[in-house]
Amino acid sequence: MAGRPDLAPADTPVVILCGGMGTRLREASEQLPKPLVDIGGRPILWHIMKTYSHFGFRRFVLCLGYKGDMIKDYFLDHRARWNDFTLRLRGDHELQYHTAVEDEDWEITFAETGLTTATGARIARVAQYLDAPRFALTYGDGIGAVDIPAALKAHVASEKLGTLTGVHPAGRYGEMALAGDDVTQFNEKQSQTGYINGGFFFFEREFIDRYLDPHLTEQMLEHAPLQRLARDGELGVYRHEGFWMGMDTFRDWKELNSMWDDGRADWKVWED
Repeated sequence: MAGRPDLAPADTPVVILCGGMGTRLREASEQLPKPLVDIGGRPILWHIMKTYSHFGFRRFVLCLGYKGDMIKDYFLDHRARWNDFTLRLRGDHELQYHTAVEDEDWEITFAETGLTTATGARIARVAQYLDAPRFALTYGDGIGAVDIPAALKAHVASEKLGTLTGVHPAGRYGEMALAGDDVTQFNEKQSQTGYINGGFFFFEREFIDRYLDPHLTEQMLEHAPLQRLARDGELGVYRHEGFWMGMDTFRDWKELNSMWDDGRADWKVWED
């Protein structure tokens, strides 16, 4: 980007919006914040972070809200959750780990951004933790087989303040082709032909100072800030033609878990 420094993925903060309540997912989990609702026994948040990590991103800033303490506890207990260890009860309860499963090289900042704070204000409230000239941003409930380095390359080439990933979500209903009274083709699900915002953003750091206000609690990123950015000619798009899905409902949760169980998890770009 002209006049702006290159930044390696390992030095680029990834902001993840984790404040959602998941009210339409209550059948999947009554007690958990939405980013902790699981796919294949792991929170969707973990799947998102593994995707970024696969491409070299390791710095994460989690914008916490509803039951943010549970997200903190999940990662604080992460090592003990997946490894064998010996606990010595006498003294300082020192743990001796015998395995090194899930020993990720991640740096995670946990930021309390308010219980009902809207997305734009949440981002503004973590500005103090974004010490790089550029940052990535995504939602804590959407996953996809997105080529994140390609999205970053498109952002840099655009010389714009922001770039979002445009995706084709699968339609909710089947589509039929008819010839008179005959059904000539039946497809259970079809991808929409148009694009919607799939997240997986890149922004220059100055976007926050120019377009967001941490004091406007109800400021949605998707409303005035992105609308103004687009009007100013500063919002680009990276077109993603592959798999993407948001986990908004219990039906989505069941489908994603079925895909994982059947070995059809197209978003799984990392190696075990």
